[in-house]
Amino acid sequence: MKRNFYAIFVAGGSGVRMGSDLPKQFLELGGRTILQRTVEKFLEAEPGINVVTVLPEAHIARWKEICARGSLDCPQILVKGGLTRFHSVRNALQRVPDGAVVAIHDGVRPFLSTSLISAMFEKMNECRALIPVVPVVDTLRSTDPSVPDPDRSRTVCVQTPQIFLSEEIKDAYKQAYDTSFTDDASVAQNWGIPLTFIDGEKLNFKITTPSDIRLAEAVLRITG
Repeated sequence: MKRNFYAIFVAGGSGVRMGSDLPKQFLELGGRTILQRTVEKFLEAEPGINVVTVLPEAHIARWKEICARGSLDCPQILVKGGLTRFHSVRNALQRVPDGAVVAIHDGVRPFLSTSLISAMFEKMNECRALIPVVPVVDTLRSTDPSVPDPDRSRTVCVQTPQIFLSEEIKDAYKQAYDTSFTDDASVAQNWGIPLTFIDGEKLNFKITTPSDIRLAEAVLRITG
């Protein structure tokens, strides 16, 4: 039986590092918010995908207004964010049924390609958890003299979306929160779910700081 596709967009942050009163997911790029551009990319890649959007409770009404104004009229399940990203994702997973394939994606990564999204969902026919990664190109140095420098050849940068079988990642998120859970892959791995890696994309960066906004504006000028 074919599994239905779900996408959880984690956009529960307050934007502290952006230095703005407005959470970064609601900042505009080319007339559309970052979050809207992100959701639209998944809808383009997988029409009919089930959308679950995690938001700060104080900004849920704002997002509804943005969707109405920006003609983002896809059905959405709106979920209140939690204390941490871990808790936000756990809240969202409660709205995803067993027997589905679920992608968990940062709401402020709008520049991934539709081909990457489609390829990842397709590859889930043969794996249980799929994580996009890109190689590290800079030299890595430990600031602690007692710790050896990391081996760049065995180190990667981890991106989202991270895609799972829904019943397995839901079980994994029943674990107690731990500060080592920096992303969904770390939660899954600690639960014993084997991870499969796929080549990510350089442009699939997370917009977090003012310099990221300037980079995003430059990318948008080039890619349209």
